[in-house]
Amino acid sequence: MDIEILYSDPNILAVNKPAGLLTIPDGYHPEYACAIHLLQESHGQLWVVHRLDKETSGVLLFARDARAHKFLNDQFQNRQIQKIYRAIIAGSPDWDKQEITLPLKVNGDRKHRTRVNLADSKPAQTDISVLARFSGYSLVEARPHTGYTHQIRAHLSAVGFPIVSDPLYDKHALDYSYLISRLGLHAFQITFLLPDTTNPLSLIAAYPQDFQDALAKLAN
Repeated sequence: MDIEILYSDPNILAVNKPAGLLTIPDGYHPEYACAIHLLQESHGQLWVVHRLDKETSGVLLFARDARAHKFLNDQFQNRQIQKIYRAIIAGSPDWDKQEITLPLKVNGDRKHRTRVNLADSKPAQTDISVLARFSGYSLVEARPHTGYTHQIRAHLSAVGFPIVSDPLYDKHALDYSYLISRLGLHAFQITFLLPDTTNPLSLIAAYPQDFQDALAKLAN
């Protein structure tokens, strides 16, 4: 599987992860391909800094040594790293921008979904902006200020605009398979400080072909 390299230096490796590829090995299915194993074959040992869901495409960041790993982890923990996602959602909101602050609980039910409005939930925030509107759909930009598993998927579903082809958070997911056969979510951009120089770096991952094709269908 070809994985596009977005940036590489002695400390950092960033790629545009294809949809359908795990970030790390699956504990139940170690035979499944994953990004870290494929990349380590040609780039040497890597440390995982963050993860993307299997069906989410886009920017994925790795450290190339323990020192860089700690430096980047500290930025994630201190919420200094900015991530921007693009998503195709079902429906057209009557707002252009929305700050979603519903509290979340990770692994909140038997399906291991992230759930909202539970007594023991934690504060969460996702800022949503509508970028384009189509007949029955919209393209939105999502900026999570907290980093919970499935945060964007859970928040958009909770406000009535699920990401298309998301079987975990939308019972009508199969209705959108003609548009795109996997979760319509793409990690578009990440901004972080580089180790050593502490200069900010922003990386953008181009839309994969299936995401481009879905937008083209909607525009016609």
